[in-house]
Amino acid sequence: MTSAELIAAISSLNQSIASGVRSATVGGQTVTYNTAASLIAARDDFQRQLNGLTGNRRPSQFYGFQNGRGYD
Repeated sequence: MTSAELIAAISSLNQSIASGVRSATVGGQTVTYNTAASLIAARDDFQRQLNGLTGNRRPSQFYGFQNGRGYD
């Protein structure tokens, strides 16, 4: 899919999620999903594909942990 098609699919899925409808038209086909979670998963998958095409990546997070009391 092209980036324009991915953006249209993401927009369609976002509208379906916001309205509470379980069906969305993606790529000219109407798809009915079982749950809202599956709609969100499909949207996230399209977003990952779009990020791969455009080079936009989600920033990584680092969690640092310190062992010990902190005074030596």
